[in-house]
Amino acid sequence: MNHLNVSLGAGLYFVGVPIGSARDITLRALDVLASADVLASEDTRSLRKLMDIHGVPLRDRRIVALHDHSGVGVQEKLIAAIKAGQSVAYASEAGMPLIADPGFELARAVAVAELPMTCAPGPSAVLTALTLAGLPTDAFFFAGFLPNTRGARKSALEKLANVPGTLVFYESPKRLGAMLADTAEVLGAERNAVMCRELTKRFEEVQRGSLRDLEARYAGKPPKGEVVVLVDRGRLETVSEIDLEVVLRHAMTEMSVRDAVDLVAQAHALPRRKVYQAALALEKDDK
Repeated sequence: MNHLNVSLGAGLYFVGVPIGSARDITLRALDVLASADVLASEDTRSLRKLMDIHGVPLRDRRIVALHDHSGVGVQEKLIAAIKAGQSVAYASEAGMPLIADPGFELARAVAVAELPMTCAPGPSAVLTALTLAGLPTDAFFFAGFLPNTRGARKSALEKLANVPGTLVFYESPKRLGAMLADTAEVLGAERNAVMCRELTKRFEEVQRGSLRDLEARYAGKPPKGEVVVLVDRGRLETVSEIDLEVVLRHAMTEMSVRDAVDLVAQAHALPRRKVYQAALALEKDDK
């Protein structure tokens, strides 16, 4: 297949590449890859394979590796190439550059240097998952990957509890069960959620249900492939710190601290950890 060899001016060209099916690439993206003076990628092998599939010649160019461990030297060389009048095309391993991708530092450096920068847009796992999930899309928040450890993960989730939009996460299939369990505990087990796996690929799968349902489905049963998890926004109003103290103190006069914490957390859709900490503070004050 012949690709248009276009004349690219000096600057940085971000290139959106497929997240699964190689045929999802755009004609403009192929033109940029065929014409750029310098090629850079998060994963040089994946970009080379994509170019081979579509018959884009590498010619005498080599693909520069730009990833989290590249160091500033690579970034500086790419900026120097742009300043010298060359066109630099950067592609992530999959999807749109800068979405959970190391290209952000390059974009910021190019912006600071006030050099030209544009994008040949393409597929995105975030937007594809939102399209298939059936959850509200009027407002959403992409949270990327949650921390690996349980404590840090729960703390991060607590900060997202009141975001007025659909939450979107990337997750490792091996950690999916633990992530769903912590998310159900912190955000509420009845919140609607969706697990999207292997988007645009042969074994694409979309599972919908409450966080409790999905937690039970994947407990000890990690799926295969790339995973996106979406969680609906909370529907209940939150209580103020003063109201929380009042209702919690009243509940603690009639039942154990543990039962009081469970009751208040469930009734007001609050993270149990937050309510428990408030209960401990009240006990300390009473003493």
